[in-house]
Amino acid sequence: MTDAPLAARRSTLRTHHGDTFDDPYEWMRAKDSAEVIAHLEAENAHTDDETAHLADLRERLFEEIKSRVQETDLSVPTRRGDWWYYSRTEEGAQYGIHCRAAAEHDDWTPPKLEAGVPVPGEVVLLDGNVEADGHEFFSLGAFDTSDDATKLLWSTDFEGDELYTVHVRDLVSGETLDDEIPNTGGASFTPDGTGVLYTTRDEAWRPDTLWLHRLGTPVADDVQLFHEPDEKFWLGAGITRSRRYLVVGVGSSITSEEYLVDLTGDLTATPRLVWPRREGVEYSIDHAVVDGEDRLFILHNDGALDFELVSVAASDPQGERRRVVAHEAGRRLLGMDAFRDFATVEYRSEGLERVGLLDYTTNTVDEIPFDEPLYSAGVSGNPEWHSPFLRLGYTSFVTPGTVYDLDLSNRELVLRKQVTVLGGYDPDEYGQRREWATASDGVRVPISLVWKRSFGEPGAGARPVHLYGYGSYEHSIDPGFSVARLSELDRGVIFAVAHVRGGGEMGRQWYEDGKLLSKRNTFTDFVSCGEHLVATGVTTPSRLVAEGGSAGGLLMGAVANLAPELFAGILAGVPFVDALTTILDPSLPLTVIEWDEWGDPLHDADVYEYMKSYSPYENVRDGVQYPRILAVTSLNDTRVLYVEPAKWVARLREAGASDVLLKCEMVAGHGGVSGRYNSWRERAFELAWLLDTLGLAEA
Repeated sequence: MTDAPLAARRSTLRTHHGDTFDDPYEWMRAKDSAEVIAHLEAENAHTDDETAHLADLRERLFEEIKSRVQETDLSVPTRRGDWWYYSRTEEGAQYGIHCRAAAEHDDWTPPKLEAGVPVPGEVVLLDGNVEADGHEFFSLGAFDTSDDATKLLWSTDFEGDELYTVHVRDLVSGETLDDEIPNTGGASFTPDGTGVLYTTRDEAWRPDTLWLHRLGTPVADDVQLFHEPDEKFWLGAGITRSRRYLVVGVGSSITSEEYLVDLTGDLTATPRLVWPRREGVEYSIDHAVVDGEDRLFILHNDGALDFELVSVAASDPQGERRRVVAHEAGRRLLGMDAFRDFATVEYRSEGLERVGLLDYTTNTVDEIPFDEPLYSAGVSGNPEWHSPFLRLGYTSFVTPGTVYDLDLSNRELVLRKQVTVLGGYDPDEYGQRREWATASDGVRVPISLVWKRSFGEPGAGARPVHLYGYGSYEHSIDPGFSVARLSELDRGVIFAVAHVRGGGEMGRQWYEDGKLLSKRNTFTDFVSCGEHLVATGVTTPSRLVAEGGSAGGLLMGAVANLAPELFAGILAGVPFVDALTTILDPSLPLTVIEWDEWGDPLHDADVYEYMKSYSPYENVRDGVQYPRILAVTSLNDTRVLYVEPAKWVARLREAGASDVLLKCEMVAGHGGVSGRYNSWRERAFELAWLLDTLGLAEA
């Protein structure tokens, strides 16, 4: 075994609001430094050495994941215009292949494609394996075809830094055009197919400008359509399903503003404001024609905590508001999609996602029912303004990903496809349920559990538990199926999700109570969930491992300091563990945007003091018996910089933590490695460490 790398201490003083902090490991931020790279490589070598005994287990786990996946497979085709679009995978290939086949004019029933059977008339639009050839990392960003189906647009990232290069191909001649646009974010064709709409980022990695590129002209001549100067606001753009309006949206995490460009006129016309921005008011829009009148449907929280839906005249969006779906406390409206004859409304109630159909005439919403007590459902893949079917996605902890089409003539669900799990998977062999922990302030916090029934019901005897959490940005951890998770469940592990405050599972107030100066609730809720599982006999601290990533990695670092005795191990993915340092520096990527989530410690002494009280790096405690910790990061991550977990691990070692590992992918971004086989191997590495920590390495 090699000795753990011990980073040199070098004083870096940081003074704010009369408080000086001496940061001994800030020097690791110098990404281009040979010394920093050498340190990260030494960390990787140490991690490799410390986990070498798990090599066979990693390989078994990888083969288990691989053996359950139908490697050669096809998606359910989606109709757009006169074509069916779909993707397929081939055994041994890392990336998907994107294809299309001609559709019969009146036939809206998607063709049933079979793995390994050639598709008549198939046209390969883009083979991700060809694109990725010769690159360690590959990410496909934008992917669009022109409305007349004669051109393809796609964008690529070979570094993991989320800066994409746009390419365009003529699908008639097969030639790739000279139009190549570097350093973009989102991108799509204009409705007439003669141009490309794309966004670029500022130095803080914030999408801030919308451009129009006319095909066949130099990129230097591209026209700026919109620029958002406020550093707290992101910019995005899209075209309504009706193809009537270009919508330019800008927003922070708590405030939004949208603009319209009428596509029947000049695309370069000055965008027309819908509602002026007001601090704390969020809204989103869609367009429909109701009784012959152009209406904008606006989902907003102006005086409606859990949002309401109104409609306004498209000609006068700041005029009379007609209430369509009233605000109802505890029913969080999430989104609205307008179609020619109806709309869908997605909302969250009692902690579950739900989908309803909105009648334009009566303003009634009819919920689409599903049978399982825990599930996730949503509208997915419906590009057409008018179709006899509505495409839906569905899953649960025990039900593999499922595609339904809702037949709008009779409101019946038609099963189009369910992900095949090889090896004889039987959902009846697994159970799922929800129970509730009591937080330190008396609030009831939901916990979702999934387990294999042959090992007994949770609580019938202490079992190994894998407890997952996130708890930020109103992001909900909804029920979902995982092939890789079966390797845990089949070894007797119970997988649990702590739906802590800061997420959105229980409505907007649930989020509000876990952000800014209430952020500690996120951490104490997670601890309460772990304590509940111990108190009810589901597990013991020696058989409990926690996991979280990104902002969930902040959660992991915080609970490691708050309750190290509660966990046997902590798996932290791309962890936001040096939160205060990052949020104090507006020159870092995305920092200013984050002030709405965490507060502004640069200008507010109370926020500074509060963040310093929980930021994991600054609250590592000397002489404490920390659980085993594995931190995973990526050198090119632009969202949570590699330096955060690198500093955290160094500080933990300095404090005496004896079993702390750092694994840094040297060519990857926030999402980790690219390619499905690489991703499976990455997850197998993490699961092997987790099972070893739970004492199941030989299982």
